Amino acid sequence: MVTFLPSRPGRLADVPSFDRGIGGAESNVACVLAAAGHSARWVSRVGADAFGDHLVEAIGSYGVDVSYVRRDPARPTGVYFRTAGDRSTDSHEVAYYRAGSAASAMTATNLDLEAVRGGRILHLSGITPALSADCLTLIRELTAPHPTRPLISFDVNYRPALWRDTHGPEILLDLARGADIVFVGEDEAEEAWGITGGPTAIREALPEPGILVVKQGGRGAVSLGRAAGSRAAWGGTGGRGGTPQSPGRATSLRPATTAPALKVDVVATTGAGDAFAAGFLSATLRGLPARDRLRHGHLMAAASLTAPGDLAAPPTRALADRLVALDDTAWGRLRLGPGWTDTMGRDIEEARTP
Repeated sequence: MVTFLPSRPGRLADVPSFDRGIGGAESNVACVLAAAGHSARWVSRVGADAFGDHLVEAIGSYGVDVSYVRRDPARPTGVYFRTAGDRSTDSHEVAYYRAGSAASAMTATNLDLEAVRGGRILHLSGITPALSADCLTLIRELTAPHPTRPLISFDVNYRPALWRDTHGPEILLDLARGADIVFVGEDEAEEAWGITGGPTAIREALPEPGILVVKQGGRGAVSLGRAAGSRAAWGGTGGRGGTPQSPGRATSLRPATTAPALKVDVVATTGAGDAFAAGFLSATLRGLPARDRLRHGHLMAAASLTAPGDLAAPPTRALADRLVALDDTAWGRLRLGPGWTDTMGRDIEEARTP
């Protein structure tokens, strides 16, 4: 969607003007991954209108492959407006205008599923199935066993206002059980599923994914994996192409890995969860250990938190790797503010210059 960012704090009714940007969970992840040096593709539908032009051009400018984005001549590009406040506060407002949008009309027949499944990881969000019955059917097909199914990453992204009925939480839990990597907030799991026992309790409700990442806000994040060779929701390895099995509790689980969050001077919180997912997936693609994946997620989130829009320039790989390698004491001392990716990156380059 096109997102309109307020020119000043306050109620939507009081904000006199807005700055145009881009927004959307999956496209945010694609942009951060591309900016971090990975090959990323965004597959979607936008209107054959000026806002659609803007989205395709802006997302493509990050290095994302947008050649499989379809233009819908009959439906508009979705837009939304939001206030400057933190989403977790009562003062935060979001006004969505995407009912009947091009994206809400996505189906398995009007997208190129070969292109969708063509990467090493397919990242999906719980926002998409809330848009329409067609979108829900599409996400169910993409998370189902398939011979060419890539590793499925699923961010629960529970947004109660988007679901037209009361079955949203149940649907999201079912979709998450079909994924290989799942991201969910501890508070989100409580709101959606009534789970209050922390990461262990969430894992008991979701034993199937190979990796479950539980985000704990300012405290940090926890990664819970499965032992190599264990079987859960789907036969075979990685949850691909197998036969559905009973969820059960026979899955052999690895000990949890925890990484504390960084101290950050927050400018805006929107987009931080997407940036975290992108950092974790980037490190996953590089085969890094669980702790480093979480730390890369925190660093990408810190870049987003210290910028006003949904997207921010991520740290260079060299800078991120240097910070991830810090010992626990040094990691705990870090405090990041606006512009840190540029300032710290220059320090590294100057140190390397003969």
